[in-house]
Amino acid sequence: MIFASLALLAACSGEPDTGPGKIRWDREVCARCAMAVSDHNYAAQVRGGPAGQKGKLYKFDDIGCAVIWLDEKPWKDNPKTEVWVTDYRNGDWIDARKAWYVKGKITPMGYGLGATPEKEPGALDFAQAKKHIYEVEEQTHAHRGDEHQHPAAGE
Repeated sequence: MIFASLALLAACSGEPDTGPGKIRWDREVCARCAMAVSDHNYAAQVRGGPAGQKGKLYKFDDIGCAVIWLDEKPWKDNPKTEVWVTDYRNGDWIDARKAWYVKGKITPMGYGLGATPEKEPGALDFAQAKKHIYEVEEQTHAHRGDEHQHPAAGE
């Protein structure tokens, strides 16, 4: 009886198994770029992992980081994988695959997309938003990673 009570108590105090989790703003870092997750209107989360394992929650400062990071995971197409993004107007969490994306926003990593649950004129669906993210990555972030060498001090 005591063990059952402890197990129930532990389950109640832990992170839920689905949906977005709580973000400790300015205290957690993006899983891709390691920048502080601080903008309540452009953050994203991915919940998932390899098949047969309990999903883990990953937090991001921009939907662009979440999309590119997830695309590199072998479990990206697992139906249990969830992607969440905040509404750019009020910070509420939205299923990223059902959201609409408005271009021209100033976002933490410069992908420029603000998510909203309602379609606005010119808004992109998730597939179009992914294409936009990769276009921005190619144009402005392609210097990141191993192929980019920073000049040494004094050069």
